Amino acid sequence: MIKDPEIFLHDLLQSALEAADPIKSVPPNLPKRSKGRTIVIGAGKASAAMAKAVEQSWPDVAMEGLVVTRYGYAVLTEKIEIIEASHPVPDDAGEIACKRIMGLIQGLTEDDLVLALISGGGSALLSLPAPCLSAHEKRALNKALLKSGATIYEMNCVRKHLSAVKAGQLALIAHPARVVTLIVSDVPGDDPHTVASGPTLPDNSTQAEALAVIEKYNIEISQAVRDWLGNPENETPKPNDPRFLSTEVKIVSRAQDSLLAAASYATSCGVEAVILGDSIEGEARAVAHEHVKLALDYLENPPVVLLSGGETTVTIKGGGKGGRNTEYALAAVMAGSSHKQIYGLACDTDGIDGSEDNAGAIFTPDTLMNAKQLDIDPASHLEKNDSYNFFKSAGGLVVTGPTFTNVNDFRAILVL
Repeated sequence: MIKDPEIFLHDLLQSALEAADPIKSVPPNLPKRSKGRTIVIGAGKASAAMAKAVEQSWPDVAMEGLVVTRYGYAVLTEKIEIIEASHPVPDDAGEIACKRIMGLIQGLTEDDLVLALISGGGSALLSLPAPCLSAHEKRALNKALLKSGATIYEMNCVRKHLSAVKAGQLALIAHPARVVTLIVSDVPGDDPHTVASGPTLPDNSTQAEALAVIEKYNIEISQAVRDWLGNPENETPKPNDPRFLSTEVKIVSRAQDSLLAAASYATSCGVEAVILGDSIEGEARAVAHEHVKLALDYLENPPVVLLSGGETTVTIKGGGKGGRNTEYALAAVMAGSSHKQIYGLACDTDGIDGSEDNAGAIFTPDTLMNAKQLDIDPASHLEKNDSYNFFKSAGGLVVTGPTFTNVNDFRAILVL
C-alpha cells in the first residue's frame, strides 16, 4: 500500500542508487593481486568512490595512484590521490591530472598491475587533446557536441579520435603491465569501450565515423582537425593490437542492476513493476510522450510503475536551464495533464541533470495546477528548454547532492 506517492518515487530512486554504489560493487570484482607494483588510476563521477572501495578491500596492499572526478565528488582516501576537475566541459585541472596519470604508468613491467577505475564523465575529466587542436578548441568542440543532440556513442566517437589518451591509448602507455579495468557503466547497452571513451580499451570506431558525426551535426572544425582525421597514421589502436592481450575489463555496476533493485522494492510495496528497458535513447520529450502513452494502458489496473534507464538527448534550441531528465519530466507532465492517476520521477543517477544543481524532477497530478496558479506556462518553458526553472517555480526539483555513482538516467512513471 502506497501512502505517499512522492515518497514512494524517492524510495525507488534510493533503491536504484544503492544498487549502483561502488563501495558494494567494486570489492567482489577486484583482480588477483600483483607480484610487483600496484598503480590505481581512474576517471569519472564514480571513480573516487571506486578508489575508496579499493583501499578498503586491500588495506595491506602497497599501492599508489591518482583518479580524477567531478568537482564536489571527491572522497577521503589515504593512498590514492583524488583530483577534482570540470564536467561536462573540460578544464586545465583535468588536463594536468591526465598528464600526471600518464607519468604514473610509464616504465612498468609485466609483474606490475594497473587498476583502472572508469565511470561516466571520464571523457571530460580525462582530457588531453590530440596534437591537432588546442585545449580551447577541444572545449569548444565539446560544447558543440553537447548542444547538438548527438548520442553518447556519437560524441565519444569524436572524442576518441581527437584525444591523446582515449580509445586505449592509456593501456598502450602502461604496456607490458597487466591492465585491469573496472567500469561503472553509464552508456545504453553497457559497451565498455564507450564508457569515458575507453581510455584503456581498444577502439572499434574509425576516423571516418568521427568525421561523419561532425558533419551530421554541422559542427565547425579547423582544417588541422580535418587533416588529422584524414591521416590513417592517426587512427586509434584496434582490438587486434597485441599490446591489449594483457588487459581485462569488468563492468561492476550497470543500469539494469538499478532497475531490478527498484522493481524489487516496488513489488515489496504491492506495486506491479514493468521494466521498459535499460538502454532507452531518443529525444527526451518524445520518450516522455511515449512513456505516458504506455502508462495510460494501465489506468484500469493500478498500481503499476513503469521503470526505464538509458540516456535520452536534448537538442537545445532555447536559452533556458535544464537537463534531459527535467525536460523529460516537463514533457510527461504535459502529456498526462488530463489524468489524475499519473505521477513520475526522472533523475540522473550521478546527482546532476545537465549543469544545474538538481538530479532531475518529480511530478504529480497537481503539478500543472500549481503552475497555472503561479501563471507559469509549461509549453513556453519546454520550448525554451527551460525545464529547470519550471520545476523550480512550480515545485518538483529533486536535489540529491553527489551520489558518487553514475549508471545514467532513472525514470519511473507511477499509475495509481
